[in-house]
Amino acid sequence: MVRAASLANPRPPANAQDRPPMSFVVAHLTDVHLGPLPRPRFEELRVKRVMGYVNWKRARERLSDMAALARLVDDMGAQKPDHVAVTGDLVNIGLPSEFRRAAQWMGGLGDPDDVSLTPGNHDAYVRDAMPHLAAAFAPWTQGDAEYAHGETFPFVRVRGDVALIGLSTATPTGPLMATGRLGARQIEALAAILSKTGASGLARVILIHHPPLARGGGPLRSLIDARAFEATVARHGAEAILHGHTHKSMVDHLASPATRVEGGRIPIIGAPSASSASTDPRQRAAYHLIRLERAGEHWRISARARGLALGRGEIGERTAPAV
Repeated sequence: MVRAASLANPRPPANAQDRPPMSFVVAHLTDVHLGPLPRPRFEELRVKRVMGYVNWKRARERLSDMAALARLVDDMGAQKPDHVAVTGDLVNIGLPSEFRRAAQWMGGLGDPDDVSLTPGNHDAYVRDAMPHLAAAFAPWTQGDAEYAHGETFPFVRVRGDVALIGLSTATPTGPLMATGRLGARQIEALAAILSKTGASGLARVILIHHPPLARGGGPLRSLIDARAFEATVARHGAEAILHGHTHKSMVDHLASPATRVEGGRIPIIGAPSASSASTDPRQRAAYHLIRLERAGEHWRISARARGLALGRGEIGERTAPAV
């Protein structure tokens, strides 16, 4: 497996606005859903886990292509991104054995300093999965000490002129539910982080699992406090938001007078499941390469998509998100 490239300049100078023009590429993949799914032991049985296991066997297993995922990761490494962002749902029903395998898989993506992770609803499938989630993913959620606030999320990892801000929407829910929640504490901390990193002239890239918009998503799959998130980000600004959860390539925008993106609209970019064998072009396995380029006091955001070609197993260029 090809490892993602290490950063040449992991820290910005005191005033990042004094730097010469630069670009930074984030490789974004999500909703890996590592398989095959082990059979739960008797003591691990929960109603939601049983339902999830049956759903995997009836449908998800056929759409989960681990060989294609391996090729996708190799291709991603060959592109030599500056950083890799994984936005959740590495596991399926939150079994301890799944987390052990997920940590091993994450280790293959590169040095933890160059790879960041935010968890998804499947990673928090049931309440007793939460300690395993925290322990298994710790190396990829370790934020910079300068922004430490006593909790894992939000974390901040400054790389070059880019601040990667990881949020967790992962919270245990009942059967048939896949909602997410940030909570007031996380949103309050996010406001302070966006203000501080923005004042330093950094490009702020938010990593989150659930699509962070109040419209759409449905009552069983949406981000419960999306309106509070929208208001906070619109007020304090960001330059890009990367998410998963929907299993399809999608782009939306959030207007913000505080963003430094040219045009004043923050792109909100969702990627498909990185292991999906779907024949739908928007849902077939792919990852995005998000490029951030400084343009004076502003930032330009562009994107490429690479993934499984339709009808074939090769990895190549796909229709890029219209950022």
